[in-house]
Formats: sequence, C-alpha cells, structure tokens
Amino acid sequence: MSIDTRATAQPRPVRLLIVEDSDDDARLVVRLLRRGGFEPAYERVQDVRALQVALRDGAWDAVLSDFRMPGFSGVDALRAFRTMEIDIPFIFVSGTIGEEVAVEAMKAGASDYVMKQNLARLSPVLERELAQAAIRAERRQAQIEHERSRHQAEARLRAQLERLQLLDQITTAIGDRQDLQSIYQVVVGRLEEQLPADFACICGHGPAVDALTVLRVAPNSAAAATAMGLDEQAQLAIGENALSRCFAGELVYEPDVGASAVPLLQRLAGGGIGSLVAVPLSSEQRVLGVLLIARQRPDGFSSGECEFLRQLSAHVALAAQQAELRESLQLAYDDLRRTQEAVMQQERLRALGQMASGIAHDINNAISPASLYAEHLLEKETGLSPRGRAALETMARAIDDVAATVARMRDFYRQREAPGTMRPLRLNEQVRQVIDLTQARWRNMPQQRGAVVRLETVLAEDLPEVPGIESEVREALINLVFNAVDAMPEGGLLTLRTRAVQVPQDGNAAGEYRVVLEVEDTGTGMDESTRRRCLEPFFTTKGERGTGLGLAMVYGIAQRHGAAVEIDSELGRGTCMRLVFPVGLGPAQPLPLDDAAGLRPGATLRILVVDDDPLITRALTDALVHEGHDVTAAGGGQAGIDAFTQAHAQGTGFQLVITDLGMPYVDGRRVAAAVKALDAATPVLLLTGWGRRMVAEGEVPPHVDMVLSKPPKLRELHAALARLTGGADTSAEAAPPRSAP
Repeated sequence: MSIDTRATAQPRPVRLLIVEDSDDDARLVVRLLRRGGFEPAYERVQDVRALQVALRDGAWDAVLSDFRMPGFSGVDALRAFRTMEIDIPFIFVSGTIGEEVAVEAMKAGASDYVMKQNLARLSPVLERELAQAAIRAERRQAQIEHERSRHQAEARLRAQLERLQLLDQITTAIGDRQDLQSIYQVVVGRLEEQLPADFACICGHGPAVDALTVLRVAPNSAAAATAMGLDEQAQLAIGENALSRCFAGELVYEPDVGASAVPLLQRLAGGGIGSLVAVPLSSEQRVLGVLLIARQRPDGFSSGECEFLRQLSAHVALAAQQAELRESLQLAYDDLRRTQEAVMQQERLRALGQMASGIAHDINNAISPASLYAEHLLEKETGLSPRGRAALETMARAIDDVAATVARMRDFYRQREAPGTMRPLRLNEQVRQVIDLTQARWRNMPQQRGAVVRLETVLAEDLPEVPGIESEVREALINLVFNAVDAMPEGGLLTLRTRAVQVPQDGNAAGEYRVVLEVEDTGTGMDESTRRRCLEPFFTTKGERGTGLGLAMVYGIAQRHGAAVEIDSELGRGTCMRLVFPVGLGPAQPLPLDDAAGLRPGATLRILVVDDDPLITRALTDALVHEGHDVTAAGGGQAGIDAFTQAHAQGTGFQLVITDLGMPYVDGRRVAAAVKALDAATPVLLLTGWGRRMVAEGEVPPHVDMVLSKPPKLRELHAALARLTGGADTSAEAAPPRSAP
C-alpha cells in the first residue's frame, strides 16, 4: 500500500480524532495526512472517558488509535467506540504500517467506507499485533521476574557476605584473646553492634550445676539486662525455661516471645523482647554455655541469620574450650613450677645440711676443749669474781650457740623437732641475753664508723612462756638484730619488743594466746620483690658481705617452733621482723638434762678415751680425772684397740670406752667392734661431731651403746656415765643403750 499525493487536487478538510499517548506520534499522523493531500483538523485523547465525551460532542470523519499505548490500549478505544454505536471509520495504527494505515483511514473517511469493511481488512493485522503484543508482554513479565529474582539473589548474597565478614571479624578477634571472659565480651559486643541485636548475652554452664550463669552481657544491653533480672552472675534454672533443648544440641528460635507461657520468655517479653534465638555453645559432646540473641520485633530473625549464629557458636565453643584448656595448662604449669621451685629449694637446703654435717666434725672438735674447760671452771671454781663468772657464762653460751648453729644448718630440710625436745622459755630473758651478746655489733662497730644505733626495749610484763629450744631462739634473735644493724649503715633506732596477743579461732572471741617478738629498725627497708625472697637460702642483698643464710635460718627455726614469720617493710622507712610463737608445751615433757646433771656413777670408773685430737683428749681426760675417775688416753683408733686389748689380757680391763667416730685408718666403729669382741659387757660411748645427725636420723652404729654430740656437756657426760654403768636411770639426750651383738 502506497500513498498517492496526486489522489486529490485540493485538500479536503477531515475531522480526525487521534487516540495516542505521545504528542510526537499524533503530530506524525497529521504530517502524513497533509502529505497525502488532506488538511486534517484533529483532537487527541488519552483515556476512555475522554474518548466517549469526544464521540458524543462532535462529528468525526475517522478515529485513529495506537494499538500499543500503555495503560489505555487500542482495544480499550475500540470497545468504547462500539458502545457508542456511531458509524465512523475506526482504525488502529501500530508498528511499521502506521503511516499507511493512517492515510487509508483518512481516505476511508472521505469515500464513506463503512466500519465493517475497514475492520475486516485490518483484522489480520490486528491479530498479528495482538499476538506480538502478548509475546512481548510475556517476555517483559519474564524479564521483570528475572530482574526481581536477580535482585533478591543479590540481596541474599550481600547479606550472606556481610555475615561471613562478621564471622571472620569475630573469629579473628577471639583468636587474639586467651581468656574466656574476654572472648565472650568480644562475641556479644560485635553481635549487638553488627548483626545487629537489641539484646545479647552469654550464659555459662558448670558440669556439676543444673543452672546457667550469665557470664557476659553486651555493653548496650546492660540496662535491659537489669530490667529483666539477667545481670552478670544471675542464675537461670535450666528446667524452668525454654533453653533445656539447647543441651540436646538444638538451636532454639522463639519468633513470638510474648505468646509463650514459659517464665523466662515472659520475663524477656516484659523487657520489650519480641523474638529470641538461643544457640548452644557445644564442643566434643559437652555444652559449655548458651548464646542468647534477641530483637524487639516479633519474627525478627531470618533462617540465614539463625544458620549464621549456629556456625558462629561452633567457633566460639572451640575458642572457649581452648581457653579453658589453656587455663588448665597454665594452672598445671604454675603448680609444676611451684613444685619445681620447692624441690630445688629443698635440694639446696639438703645440700646445705649435708655440707654443714661435713664441717660439723671439725668445728665441734675445735670448740670442744673450750666448752669442757669453761663448764669445768664454772662448776668447780668457787673463787671466781662476779665479772669473771659472767664472762665465762657468756663464753659458754657462745660456744653452745656455735655448736647449735652448725648443727641447725642441716635442719633446713628436716621437719620440726618433736615437742619433747623443747622447754618453756621466757622470751624477755632471751632478749636481754641477746642484747649483751650483740652489744659490740649494735653499739661499738657503728661508733667506729661514726654512726650511732640507739637501742630501745619494750618488753611486756608477765609474758607467757613459750615452748622452744633456748639456743635456737637466741640464734634467731641474734640474726634479726644483726640484719637490723646492717640495714642502718648511717645509724638509727633499733627496737626490741615483746607482747602477748589473743587470736580468735572458730568464732571464739577469746581465742588462743600468742607471744609476739619484734625486731624493728629505721633502716633502708625492702621493696616487695626483696621482701618476698628474703627468707630464701643464699638470697642476699649485701653482696660479698652476706651469705644469704641468716634469715633462712630464722625461718627454719620458726618452722620448727610452730611460729609464724611476719615482715612489714617499705623502702626508706625501715623493717619490722615479727616472730609469733604459740603458747603452751602440749604433751608432758620428759626429764631434761639439767635435772640429771647431779647424777653421778656410783663409784670411780676405769675409762679409756680414744680420740685423734690431742686437745679434746686432754680436756676430756682432765674433766674425768677431776671427777675422780681413772682415765687412760689413746691418740687414735688403733692405739685405743691396742690399749683395750692389753688391759683385757692383764685382767685390768676398762669399765667404759669413750671413742671418737671420725679418725684416720681405724674409726670409732672398728674400735667399738673390737671392744665388744673382747668384752661384750663393756659399754661404748661414741662422742662425735656428727652426734646430733646420727641420733636424729637413727644412724647409731652397731656395738655402740650411746651417742653424744661434740662439744660435750659435763651434765650430759655425767648422765651418760651413770646410765651406762648402772649408777642411775635417766633419760639423757642421747641414743638409747644397745645390746652387744
């Protein structure tokens, strides 16, 4: 079909009603008509109502409608046109045939074509256009659905990516932490902020408790937690809430908390919670706790968020388990370290004790003559001046302390001595004795370097007696005084103080009495690190001037006496060392040596003294001869055996043999064996510098009837002779008699 511009010579006015949604398309139709020789007068409408009004109000040569106009299609125009029953040519214009159809429509209006003819001619076109429109509509709908699906998939992927990023952030954050509380705090804080959530907390579960304990609440959830009674450390009974299913490994989702009758959920609903997710924190078939995440709106969690929380719970549970394992390992390591330190310290103490035992023989041998002669003078010499007697008493006491100090060095690794070895002590007397013994150290020596140490005593009257070993308590007090003086190189105030205190016990206000002995100085003081270590053996802050044994010995003495050691010290403000002694002796005491001092053998004894040290031999011989005994001295083990053998062969045997233990070539054990082999009835007394250790550890050699320690005491020697020869029955501080093999 073509447009013939010569069809008419003169344009005929044509009234045309155009149903079109675009002004540009309507003008295009007018231009086409004019090109065809027509002069149209036209009006454009865009909806059915306007079309109906236009058809009623005016006469039109033709009605032209676009088939594909959106919202108001040509089909709608055709339906409205037909309801008016007006005989006007009506044509659809669409697609590539729009121009020809428009021209033909104008021609039809001029040549009085009837409506039916026009529609019949255009029906195939209409059907084809309708079919194509339907296909295009389906394609468009499919495209819209595809776009909608794509947008939904993108939204899901975006949400999943965000959750994966959050999971990565949380797992990375908890991976950098090693304690359980910090891990839980990171988890609830991140979930509250980035999930997001209106309430978040973690509850822990102990294996022996049928309840949950709120361990951590998210920062912004604290107010809500208080309102709902879910503050940290709050208890939740498992059987009374909706969380019991978590212990079967289930994730619990309550989309509408307010609709539940469970007490816990009602409490949450009262706090403004609409939906809740409870996730178990389980690892290796064990539920460590429960993660609670809530939002204010009902049905507030998607399936993807629930799955994310399930995945997160696995990571949190693993981190929590690792934190618990690390804590357990740390505790085990600390216990092992403490045990190792205790063992090392014990070994150091044991080595010290063994070293002390090694040198005890030589030291005791060296001081034995001085001890024997000092005691002999004090006991036998009646013409001593008071000053001379006091000097001898101080000398004897110092000798005793030297012997006790050497013996006690090995006692660091031993348990406390039995109560039977202790006697009632008056600490005030001990303080006065120590003041006299240490006067050169706290007064004379500081004055030589231009310093002044002032001494003050604050001694309580009527102080209760305490059970103890006199020489040990005195040694401890001497060490404390020496340390206090060393801490005041520029001088200062030294205070010795005693008092009695009551310690309440088991709700009894009266409690038990304790006696407190304090040595306080105004010296340099100690920092916390030094204060913690000052009682360790070999630890010293004095450099080459110190051995690190003084306070360690004090501690050992205190332990054996059941006393506590307390230290108050501060750098630049001095130190107060405090010994707190228990009061009372407990079990009944056996007869002490002092009470046996007057016991003597019934008659003069023939005694053989065997020792490789001539000074000890001479001092012991002089002491025994002065007691009226017949004494023969031998300068070594073999000489002693020869002397005993010769006397036995002559029928003038000895009634008692006193022998040293450590002698070259032939020691005291062989001497005792030789004596018993010749005469099993002759008692053998072993006098040795290792005596205390041997008695304490039950190492009395065979063939020896009794052991005494050097330096010997005259009262001990008298009691031992009386016991061994049948002159008296006493419990001297020595090994019990042994029967001959």
